[in-house]
This record gives sequence, C-alpha cells and structure tokens, in this order.
Amino acid sequence: MLKLRLTRTGKKKQPIYRIVVMKNLSRRDGRSIDQVGFYNPLTKESYFNVEKVRKWLSVGVQPTETVQNLLKKSRVIE
Repeated sequence: MLKLRLTRTGKKKQPIYRIVVMKNLSRRDGRSIDQVGFYNPLTKESYFNVEKVRKWLSVGVQPTETVQNLLKKSRVIE
C-alpha cells in the first residue's frame, strides 16, 4: 500500500519535511517514489504540487493523518 507521508530533511533543530509518496512499510527517511511538496513547521510555510497530489489520490494513495490535515488547511482536498 502506498501512502502520502512526511520525510525529514534540514539541519539539526531546524526541520523541514518533504511530502512524498512511499510504501507504508518503508522507513521514515527511506526511498520514496515521488515528491509532491514540502512543509516547514518553523515558518508554517508549505507547498504542494496540486496536480501530482490529486493524481496520486485518484490512484488510491492514502495520506497520513498529518498530511491530510496539511492538505485540508491549504484547501487541496476537502
């Protein structure tokens, strides 16, 4: 099963998260299939490639709870 989830990047104590499509059993920072956006929790800045997100959701990829909240907040999904 594929999931839309977060992987951590950035420096120590300055996290930046990428929103990626990956298998649900892989590690948090493991190999991803596709990158669809990013989220910076310090500045609350986020970016989504809306076309890619909608394409993956239409194929049946399930977002994690955190990613789903971010998508709702930015009005990508309802």
